[in-house]
Parts: sequence; structure tokens; C-alpha cells
Amino acid sequence: MKTFKTLPVALAVLIALSNAAAQHMHGHDPSEDLGRVNFKTSCSPAAQKQFNRAVAWLHSFEYEEAEMAFSEVTVTDPRCVMGYWGIAMSQYHPLWAPPTPAQLQKGASALGTAKTTSARTQRERDYLTALDIFYRDSDKLDHKTRSLAYSKAMEDLYRRYPSDNEAGVFYALTLIATGAMANDKSYANEKKAAQILNRVRLREPQHPGVTHYLIHSYDYPALARLALPAARSYAKIAPASAHARHMPSHIFTRLGLWQEAIKSNLGAEASAKEFAKRNKLSGAWDEQFHAMDYLAYAYLQGAQDKQAWGVLDELNKIPKAEPETFKVAFAYTAIKTRYALERRRWDEAAKLSLPPESLGNFPWTRFPWAEAQIQFGRAIGAARSGDAVSARDAVGKLAEIRQALVVAAGDYDWARQVEILHQAASAWLARAEGKDEEALRLMRSAADLEDATDKHPVTPGAILPAREMLGDLLSELNQPALALKEYEKSLESSPNRFNSIYGAARAAELAKNNAKARAYYEQLMTLTVQADSSRPELQQTRKYLAKRGH
Repeated sequence: MKTFKTLPVALAVLIALSNAAAQHMHGHDPSEDLGRVNFKTSCSPAAQKQFNRAVAWLHSFEYEEAEMAFSEVTVTDPRCVMGYWGIAMSQYHPLWAPPTPAQLQKGASALGTAKTTSARTQRERDYLTALDIFYRDSDKLDHKTRSLAYSKAMEDLYRRYPSDNEAGVFYALTLIATGAMANDKSYANEKKAAQILNRVRLREPQHPGVTHYLIHSYDYPALARLALPAARSYAKIAPASAHARHMPSHIFTRLGLWQEAIKSNLGAEASAKEFAKRNKLSGAWDEQFHAMDYLAYAYLQGAQDKQAWGVLDELNKIPKAEPETFKVAFAYTAIKTRYALERRRWDEAAKLSLPPESLGNFPWTRFPWAEAQIQFGRAIGAARSGDAVSARDAVGKLAEIRQALVVAAGDYDWARQVEILHQAASAWLARAEGKDEEALRLMRSAADLEDATDKHPVTPGAILPAREMLGDLLSELNQPALALKEYEKSLESSPNRFNSIYGAARAAELAKNNAKARAYYEQLMTLTVQADSSRPELQQTRKYLAKRGH
């Protein structure tokens, strides 16, 4: 391996990390349960124990805790090169967002220290070489190119050490990450990852990364049911991790298991608050925002609107986020927009305010797609309230944001997501202007584009599914039979959504399909057994069922 050229920087980072570790070393909760990891290294026995704990944090995407834990390893055994590998791995978040320049520098510096320390085994040198491929030339090569190269290097390592379970697990994670980048509807990479993970699971059933990554492998409508066993076991395997307590809700959400999703995210939010307290953060941890978005979404599907308001009210009172990441930007704008749109309160949606009013000096300009969610809500609210002028202004803003994202590009196609929002909002604008054929054309285009696009893991689902909105539009245009088909198709990919079920019930009723109408109305009553609101849709449901003796 090449000698790292900026050794002074590496040593400075090492000193800083070591000092941080020294302060953190005795702050562990002795009862913390992170699952079982056995990643063998040539480090001292004491460092090896710490290393396994650090890898367990890493496998649950608790990157801050992982970095501190790996730093402890380097204090206990300064010649443990895998501790430096772990620090570098903690800067790389394959399924979230590309590392910032500061994270890239920190990761490269840690690897530089590892190189000058000299690994004791060829296997450890191979781990360092593979990760170095991701960090090398980051100023010249884009994130996707380096991620694909790292995945190939991990494949080679996995084949070189077939009995190394960790090589298999980390290689599987790269397959999931590169699969998401490809937007491949055959899910070939994800299925390959799942095969590897399931083999490891037979040998290590309490491994946190295996269950975690299986959930990510199957986090798609067509595959979600395959992950239900992993979803129901992950939080039990690693309850000390806020992310482990949240992650099962990805599958619960995919399957419309709202009460399980609520329970999962209540636990995750509580754990995130404990993390912030334990680490003396000056604001709410970003993982808390992530859990809150999924929590609000689940509450709204069961018409637990008072509970959803509680999430929004809490959100409005948070003065600062730490760190200021894309998870915060997405959740903050999504929760506000969802609360208005899911309840069909078009007047509230039309008055949604832009993000900079809260969270202190949060860097909103780094996340233009977050503003797009607010503009989408404003456009829908205004158009459906009959205010075409305001709707046109918001649609114009969406077009500007989309164009800026096309120019910027990145690891995830946010421009495509904003284009879906833009087309759907344009459809409702056309409807408000009496251009019904144009409205249908635009909404069908939005629905088809959304069907062809996989969501980002940060979100529980679309702010409003485009195909559900197509059903709404057809209903408004007195085409209930066609609307019913669209609602049913939307429910295939987003099961148990309140508005899709109600829409299907009402469309079936108007189409004189009494059997389906009754079935969907009954499904809605079951879905909303814990409802705390008096939505008009629930009143209509009770009226229909009472009229027919149910």
C-alpha cells in the first residue's frame, strides 16, 4: 500500500480522536445490547473486545457511537490497524448520503495512519486496501464511481476469504447500496445480498448487520414480506440502538402494519433522545427526526390525528438539530406537509411556510428537495382550494428546484423525485383551471414515473402517492370505475393507506359495486380502530355500513 502523503493531518486526527475516546471510554452502559459480532483481528484481546462492540454499532448505522468506539480501540492498542479502518468506515454511510468533505478527510486520514502503522496480517491489509479504493481520488472521481469500485473490491475480498462472515456482510451492504443507485426493478443486487446474508444468518442468528441489511435488501413493495421475520427480530437483537428500534418500521410501513410501525418508532424516538442526553448534544439528534417522520405517517394512516399533531407540535418546538443532515431536512418538511395533505385540509396545505423559520440556522440551501416538499403541499392546497394563482406560483418554484437539482446531480436522483411532485402539482393546477384532459395526462405521467422509481430509504413513502391522486382526480371527474382501478393499483405498492382505502370504497359505491364498497369500508373501520379524529371519511364510512346493517 502507498504511504499516505499527509501524515501530519492523519496524526492530528488521531490525537483528536484518541482524546475524544479517552473521555468517552468509561461512559458505556454496561447493559447495552447490540447483538453479537465476532470480527477476528490481530489486535490485543482487550482491543478485540472493544472492536467487536464498535463493529456492532457500525452495523446498526450508529456512526457517531461507532467512531468513538473504534477510537477507543486505537487507544487500547495503537498498533490495531483495524481500529483506524473502523474510523474510516464510520465516515462512509452507504445507504444515506455521500460523505462530506470533512468526513472524507477524516476517513482518509485514519486510513493513512493505518498504512504507516503496518497491518499484521494480509487479510487486514486487504480490508484496508478495499476501503482505500473508496477514499482514493475523491476529489477527482464521483461518489457513485468510487462506491462501485469499493463494491468490486469487497467482492474480491469476500471470495478470497469465504469463511469470513464479516466480509460477506459488508459486501452484501455494498450490493444493496449500488442496487439502489441503479434503480433496477429486478432487484438483482438486493436479492444477491439477501442470499449472502441468509447464509450468514444460519451461522450467526444474533448478528445485527445481518438482520439490518436483510431489511434493506427487501425494502421494496414486491419483496417486503420476505423481511418480516428480520423486522420482528432486529430490535430484539440490538435494542441499545435507536436505528435498530426504528429500522423494522421500514417493513411494517411497506406492509401497512401501522400499529407495529408506531411501536417501533416510539421506541426509536425514546432511544434517540437518550442518545442526545448521553452524549450531551446541544440539539435533537437527527435520528429522532427520522423516527418522527415514520411515526407521524403511521398515525395519519389510522386517523390518529391527535397523535400525529403531537408529533408535529413536538417538531415545532425543537430549536436545533445535531448533526444537521438530510434526515432532518426531509423529516421536518415532510411531517408538516403530510399532516395537512393526509387530512385533506387544503386550506392548511396552501399556507405551509417555508423551512427557514425554524431550527435556528439550519443549512436549508443544502437540501433544495426539502423546500420542494413544502412547495408541493402549497401547490396542492391552493389548487384544490380553487386558488390557481397561488398554485401556479408554487408549481413554478417546483420547476426551478427540479432544474437546479438536474444541474447539481448527486448519488440519488432527487431531481426525478421533484419531477414527480411537479407533474402531480401541475395536474391539480390544470384541474383548477378547467383543463381536465391535461390534468389527467399529467397525473398519469406522474403516476407512471413514480411507479418506475424507488423511494429513498429516508422516507416512509411519497408525500401523497401519485396513483392515489390519479384515483382522486378520476373521482372528481365522475369516473368512479376507473378511479377504483387506480386506488387498487396504488394499494398494491402502498397497502393500508387510509385515503386509498376510502377512495376505493367510495369509488366502488358510486360504481354500484356494492361487494367491493362494503369490503373496503369494513377494511377502513378495522384500520381505524384507534382513530382519535372525526374525519368526514369516517362519518361516511359509518353511514354506509349502518345503512346496510353492519
